[in-house]
Amino acid sequence: MTTRRSIRIILLLVTFVLLTAGIAQAQEPPIMPEPPRWVPGVWTDPEWLTVDFHRVRAVINDRLATTSIDLQFTNTGEGLAEGTFVFPLPDNAAVDRLTMIIDGEAYDAKILSATEARQIYDEIVRQYRDPALLEYVGMQAIQANVFPIPPGETRRIQIDYSQLLPVDNGLIKYLYPLTTTRFVEQLSLSVEVTGQTPIGTVYSPSHQIAISRESDTSFRAGFEMTDAVAENDFTLYYGVDATEISVSLLTYKERAAADGFFLLLVQPPLRVDADAIQPKDIVLVIDQSGSMQGEKWTQAQAAARYVLENLNPEDRFNVVVFSTGVRTYANGLQSEEMASDAAAWIDSLYAEGGTDINAGLLTALDMVQERPTTILFMTDGVPTEGITEVDSILANAAEAAKPNARIFSFGVGDDVNTLLLDAIVRDFKGAGTYVRPTMRIDESMASLYNKISAPVLSDVSIDFGGVQTEVQYPAEIVDLFAGEQIAIVGRYRQGQEHVAISLSGAVRGEPTTFVYDDLSFRENAGGDAFIARLWAQRRIADLLNTIRLNGENSELVDSVVSLSMRYGIITPYTSFLIEEDDILTQRGRQQAVEEAEAAMESFADVTGAGAVNRAADLGGMSAAQAPRRCKRSPPLCPAKTDWIRTAISATGATPTR
Repeated sequence: MTTRRSIRIILLLVTFVLLTAGIAQAQEPPIMPEPPRWVPGVWTDPEWLTVDFHRVRAVINDRLATTSIDLQFTNTGEGLAEGTFVFPLPDNAAVDRLTMIIDGEAYDAKILSATEARQIYDEIVRQYRDPALLEYVGMQAIQANVFPIPPGETRRIQIDYSQLLPVDNGLIKYLYPLTTTRFVEQLSLSVEVTGQTPIGTVYSPSHQIAISRESDTSFRAGFEMTDAVAENDFTLYYGVDATEISVSLLTYKERAAADGFFLLLVQPPLRVDADAIQPKDIVLVIDQSGSMQGEKWTQAQAAARYVLENLNPEDRFNVVVFSTGVRTYANGLQSEEMASDAAAWIDSLYAEGGTDINAGLLTALDMVQERPTTILFMTDGVPTEGITEVDSILANAAEAAKPNARIFSFGVGDDVNTLLLDAIVRDFKGAGTYVRPTMRIDESMASLYNKISAPVLSDVSIDFGGVQTEVQYPAEIVDLFAGEQIAIVGRYRQGQEHVAISLSGAVRGEPTTFVYDDLSFRENAGGDAFIARLWAQRRIADLLNTIRLNGENSELVDSVVSLSMRYGIITPYTSFLIEEDDILTQRGRQQAVEEAEAAMESFADVTGAGAVNRAADLGGMSAAQAPRRCKRSPPLCPAKTDWIRTAISATGATPTR
């Protein structure tokens, strides 16, 4: 028998029409597995599938984290075993590689067209193969099915993923999903951190770690376990201090003649004096309808109380509650001294009536004056009173809009109109938070407010010193807040050395400019390829959000497909398959086909758990995070340069060296 072995990576690009047909045939919506929490580990009917080792190595450089996983399991029984490795990715992580090693041999990959991909899926239904199937299964999770494993043999899965770590109140957080219900013979995790500024606190609330400080700007940390069960996800916090607004510039070029990619990290100081904080206006808008009764209303009151108790001395505020009608705490903006009285007023209210979102929103916008104004908009439902058409509500809000107003929305539960909320925050340069039924409203509000409570620079603009930049995300920066780093990613035309970048804005109403000299936009090939995928993810998120909010058209869909093919960014419309051609049996894997198609969810729904999942997911993609998955070897997926040696030719899709 010929022992030819090849691996095929399938990028499944299913159109909306195909998805709709699949749903109609199934007579039920696509399956979105939603267990209470994703539990990584090996699951199998036979108990003889054991985990030999689970090794994790994370390398973090200025918030850019690359995590490498190496996991092996063995069939210690007498019959064929099937195993499934379910792994929950941190928010907006990117899977860069899935490698199967059999008898010490690693398999390379090639790209298949959409037609070829579907043919392979159909073939899997008819024949028993030995694939490792990496699928998008919903809320930032992947699943690798490894089968069959003959008695005494091993299967090894290696995964690399990258992410831009979040900064929360000045602390950078690294999380690795580790909780498992099965014993692991050898479990090890190491983290190597390097930065450009001194590192202060290093702390893990989940594990006892050994820490070795290499210098003021770097450290190593980690732990090892044997014959143990990991009961907690691994979490690491570390703090970086800054005394003024600083910037870091990273660039990447695949080829010298190609356009480049840049990542500009803007870091305000972690702590500022009270006189450096910009006075701001806060308007709380709270849904008081009957559906908020009970624990939701209690938490909403606590959320409002937290904001009022943490106003700065020069801040002003007001409170709007809406149900069948609209009520306000006061006729106009109030000084911080009145906050306790306003909190008592909110505590005296109870939830009743319908949901007049239009009136509540317009009442809040009418209060905007000369200062930077933040509107915190909280609702758990859809419009049922007054003007209820989404287009009319958005048009009214646009007419009442003022340039210094930002809206941050809080969608509570699964019954909110995600299209309406996401369109509002898009138009008002804010952000949306979806508070799921298992989450607390007050905790979500506190997390956001802590980030935006201390503005240090408003009306922000950036001059790149003559370098032509384009397609930048975020497209516009309104404010900078103490301790909250901004990650700006975009493309640039021609490289240039010794560039001076200017950051301008207003400090307490006075125009101020910060100049950062001697920065460099790379002219030759090189740099961190992660930046290209980060840009591609944000671009795809922007396009998908436009499709979801404004409707599908061929140009937008083609752009999404092109970017996905180019950069290998996995979306709900892709599946990642590794297959061994020479292992054939008679048993098909219908489940693989069903799960791949179930992952393809329509953008038509605007309410319900699925709609909230998609809205929250797209919001995360658009934020300061990393691309999800990379499916290609270089040059088509430049991010894989560090991990994959085999390149893929664009024309023949054949391995090249």
